[in-house]
Amino acid sequence: FRDPHTRKLRPTGMPEGGALIRGTVWWCVDPGAGRLGPVDMQVVEPRKPVVAQPPPPPRREPARAETPNQSRMQPRASDMASITERTPVIVVRLGRVVTPSDGLVDVLRLAYDYGEPGAPSEIEPDDQRQFARTEEPDGTVIFVRRDKAAEQAALQRLTQLGFGQGRIEPTKGALDARATRVHWFTGRDAAERWRDVLDTHVPAWRAAGWTVEVGTDFGTRIVEPGSDVDVAVRDAGDGWFDLDVGVEIDGERRPLLPILAKLVDRGGMSAARVIDGRAHIVLDDGSVLALPADRVERLLSVLEAMLDGARRVDDRIEVPIGEADTLLDIDDLIARRMGETAQIDAFLNRLREADSLPEVPVPDGFQGELRDYQRVGLSWLQGLRAGGVAGILADDMGLGKTAQTLAHMALEHAEGRLTDPCLVVVPTSLVPNWVDEARRFVPHLRVLVLHGLDRHEKRGEVEKAHIVVTTYGVIARDVELMKPMPWHLLVLDEAQAIKNPDGKATRAVCQLQARHRLCLSGTPVENNLGELWSQFAFLMPGLLGDRKTFQKRFRTPIEKRGDATRANLLLRRISPFLLRRAKVDVAKELPPKTEVVRRIDLDAGQRDLYETIRLSVHEKVRAAIAASGLSRNAITVIDALLKLRQVCCDPRLMKAAAGASRGAKSAKLETLIDMLGEMVPEGRRVLVFSQFTSMLDLIKVELEAAGIAYVELTGRTADRAEPVARFQRGEVPVFLISLKAGGRGLNLTAADTVIHYDPWWNPAAEDQATDRAYRIGQDKPVFVYKLIAANTVEERILDLQRRKGSLSAATIEGAGSLTGSLDGGDIDYLFERAEET
Repeated sequence: FRDPHTRKLRPTGMPEGGALIRGTVWWCVDPGAGRLGPVDMQVVEPRKPVVAQPPPPPRREPARAETPNQSRMQPRASDMASITERTPVIVVRLGRVVTPSDGLVDVLRLAYDYGEPGAPSEIEPDDQRQFARTEEPDGTVIFVRRDKAAEQAALQRLTQLGFGQGRIEPTKGALDARATRVHWFTGRDAAERWRDVLDTHVPAWRAAGWTVEVGTDFGTRIVEPGSDVDVAVRDAGDGWFDLDVGVEIDGERRPLLPILAKLVDRGGMSAARVIDGRAHIVLDDGSVLALPADRVERLLSVLEAMLDGARRVDDRIEVPIGEADTLLDIDDLIARRMGETAQIDAFLNRLREADSLPEVPVPDGFQGELRDYQRVGLSWLQGLRAGGVAGILADDMGLGKTAQTLAHMALEHAEGRLTDPCLVVVPTSLVPNWVDEARRFVPHLRVLVLHGLDRHEKRGEVEKAHIVVTTYGVIARDVELMKPMPWHLLVLDEAQAIKNPDGKATRAVCQLQARHRLCLSGTPVENNLGELWSQFAFLMPGLLGDRKTFQKRFRTPIEKRGDATRANLLLRRISPFLLRRAKVDVAKELPPKTEVVRRIDLDAGQRDLYETIRLSVHEKVRAAIAASGLSRNAITVIDALLKLRQVCCDPRLMKAAAGASRGAKSAKLETLIDMLGEMVPEGRRVLVFSQFTSMLDLIKVELEAAGIAYVELTGRTADRAEPVARFQRGEVPVFLISLKAGGRGLNLTAADTVIHYDPWWNPAAEDQATDRAYRIGQDKPVFVYKLIAANTVEERILDLQRRKGSLSAATIEGAGSLTGSLDGGDIDYLFERAEET
């Protein structure tokens, strides 16, 4: 107690003869009871009296001796706070609150009232104060010592009923105090136990003098809908549609969408209480609607995808028509279509019927045989064009995406729609491949290459061409020149090249004008879903929303939370615009062995070295043939060709030209590592053949850097059985093999892919190597890839093999029949200058 005159603290409520001891807390010694215990010290300020009138004159008392100012040193009774003992009234309040773990529940709150009737003074069970402060009508402050025994007895009485308890932040009803301890029941029998409290224990508590208050919100009223959830849609015009969600309760349709939207804002299903497969949704009147949890989850997921771009109007929302595909996930819940819904129905029908495409004929001008799945691909491409939409042809590597695209172009030309040229944008290494494939399959279409230093001189020829092939690098550099040009079809091959939305090439291709757009990629998603968004942002801006919205709607839920509903929603949205067939899906359409020639452009440094060596050896060969004829100089010719082939494989193989080769990169080696980087994650088992063991040594270094496991078989391998056994057991995905050591005599049926890094003179030798995988016991289709340096001696050897069919005898091991297979014109053709593409 603080003396109002001296302002010093004076202890009150001390036991007779007691004393206070201060340690880390205050302790009180009670000698009479023989006890020592901690106490809470409370500073009590006496109430200052309010003087309404001058005080009456003091009564005259008999004179007595007093010290000066003695009366002023003693406080008046009204200024003193007294301490008393009192038994509390136990107060029980029943209401309803939201708990973090169980959602909306009925609870009980306990308090102890130490006040007088009409002047309550309640203390919470967790309150640590030793006194309850009350105030008499005359203003006198009274501190009531708490009766811990009575409080504990009441608390124990509740605990015996099996209540759970905890601190929460109540939101409504009479239980509006913060950090209040409340009690509630958990489990399926909670409602039954509450009924027992109301019927049995509440009357007993009241009989014992407790105060029991039952709030109006106590006793959750579970209401069952009179019908299923009713979703209604209608066209709103201008590319929007209305969505309304309701449910029938007591014969009246009640709006449900605003309540579901609040649940979405609070975290979706995690904010709803699910009991026995039914989600309990709190309505505005406090009642609880029980609906099937699976349907509520679908509704919430669809609404979450819609709400960001929607406009809220009263109890419904207006949604862009581009989001209508989300309705397919709740198609069975759409009970009503209000007014005209032609726009919505047309959009949804297009999505539903995406798999049923009419077959289109292969144009007469297409010089090739399309397999059944490739004919389906052609029909799909034509369906995109007819629907005015774009898409991604995402077949596995080697399934003929280029052939299907060229057939599509040929059909557009045959139908008279190819009034502007088609632009094909590819990585530099694929330029010769596209040119070669176009000449092979659609020789009647004019092909123009815009690549290299002379590309600007060729721009005047664009209007006369049917197909223009260029590179991502050229587009990035020449975008301002390319933007004004109109294109009938814009094709991006290896479209994962634009997986970075902020890349120069990505921004450049998005600025080009084209009536139709198409992406070709065997790996449309390499690392994350953002790469898929980038491609569709080029194809059909807005289909997947902006990047931030896509991140929130799809990437985060799918990649971080594994949201299957959202994944299905994304798949549903893109499936009409993405066609992907894996080899296992079309195995019945594939021959036992499929060969793919991969042409690779040399980079500048490698091409310069090639040209330097070519000039040197060609001059030497010419002089030798002129001196003694071709038949006497077969070794000279083969040695010269060998040097050129080594430059095509990797400049570092040219030890004699070490200075000239320093710094030159190998485009073929980079392509090989890229291919293996795609194939290995797909589960492919790959044999890599090369004639040069030194080339295999260089490949090993790159595989180790890329983290790709391998085994090796060369003439240096002491134990041939070990690498074969490891590969056959599936321990490693890549087997590096040299021609001499492993070209024959091995059974490697675990492989499904063969890569010939460098072409061999004798096709039979290639076939023998390929037959290490393609042999009796092989139960998988085998794909054979030949890596060819474009516009070099390698490509010319391949061409001569096709044209003459007589190079099989021209082997490195023996040159006996080389002179009989080739003439002077063929030799000059092999050593021609390598022109840039």
